[in-house]
Amino acid sequence: MPDVFSRLLTKRSGTGPRPPQERVWKHLSPLLRLLILTQLAFNIGFFAVLPFLADHLGTAIGMAGWTVGFVLGLRTFSQQGLFVVGGRLVDRHGVRPVILAGCVLRIAGFVWLGFAEETWAVIGAVLLIGFAAALFSPAVESEVARQAVGWEEKGNGSRTRVLALFSAAGQAGAFVGPLLGGLLLAVDFRTACLAGAGVFVLVLAGHARLMPRHIPGRTRSRDRGAVREVLRHRRFLALCCAYGAYLLAYNQLYLALPDEVERATGSQAPLSWLFALSSLLVVFAQLPVTGWAGDRLDLRRSIAAGLLLVAAGFAVVAAARPAGWTGLAGLLPAAGFVVLLTLGQMLIVPTARAWVPDLAGEGRIGLYTGALSSVSGLIVLIGSSATGSLLDTGLPPAVPWLVLAAVPALAVALLPRGPGPAARP
Repeated sequence: MPDVFSRLLTKRSGTGPRPPQERVWKHLSPLLRLLILTQLAFNIGFFAVLPFLADHLGTAIGMAGWTVGFVLGLRTFSQQGLFVVGGRLVDRHGVRPVILAGCVLRIAGFVWLGFAEETWAVIGAVLLIGFAAALFSPAVESEVARQAVGWEEKGNGSRTRVLALFSAAGQAGAFVGPLLGGLLLAVDFRTACLAGAGVFVLVLAGHARLMPRHIPGRTRSRDRGAVREVLRHRRFLALCCAYGAYLLAYNQLYLALPDEVERATGSQAPLSWLFALSSLLVVFAQLPVTGWAGDRLDLRRSIAAGLLLVAAGFAVVAAARPAGWTGLAGLLPAAGFVVLLTLGQMLIVPTARAWVPDLAGEGRIGLYTGALSSVSGLIVLIGSSATGSLLDTGLPPAVPWLVLAAVPALAVALLPRGPGPAARP
């Protein structure tokens, strides 16, 4: 897999004299390589199980639809909502112990889920699985962002290159994981859970051996006023709001898009192909898109361009809805929406992560990384109810999509002006 990623990038951007054919992967530190491969492994293990959870709860365990939704919502809350907790623990105790603890909890959660047959047991396992990610994800993401800044300062190119490679690794895992899970489901759901746990056993062993106990340049923060600082940091909160608008738009892959595919084809079967299209675009186009943007756009303009692309995706469907196309022709606007949304994602996600170190206080990059996910996740939680209601109204068919297009477009105005130095509230 490292060879795959090293072949994906052959053109440089940023500063520093380097041969034009030099590849990013070969010049990453061993720690960065470990963290990027960690993201790949995390997503393989996660997506081998979770995409099949709803069907398992409804059919094998016999939960009612609202209970299934409640359980899935709890998983999201225990993960995204508690990222800020994980980030704070990283700042206090370092990267290694938090990643190892998260892996142990994820292993326990998957094993428990595989054997859970009662509702209370399923809820406990799902909460454990979500909280595990709330530990290790901020640890990995914050350290990748910090290391990427060092990469940039050494003249290797834009930090967004490293974060783009990180995003591509995650999407590769998100693509491979469901394929692995689908094969394992031929046996049963428990086998898929145990295989997912096995992936995290390997990750745990690898990090226990390879992750340094002390990472040079990383300071630990014990200041109890850190959370209050985040809540008063207007520029950072502005970035969170803009990022939350993107996540709310991205969430429409699971809310508005299925509704549109069902309308156009009478089935949701084409959804799997559209999701695969999105994942493959990120795997193969993330690095070229980031390289192009890094040569031309600063951090703010890159996110702004991504938000406008996302808005354009909704506008494509809005423009086509009055025609009422069905069948293959009816799927074309949906495919256009997925492509534009994914292109926007490729600009927004690595750039937002790259911006966090410039806004975070000394020794608090973990907290800020976690807060970015928690605050934006709260925005999605609130906004999803509104967008769900919007789709159920009797408005003309183009109107809900136009309203959804306005959300990321207006979010451009929320972006803080210029990346600036390491900011203070």
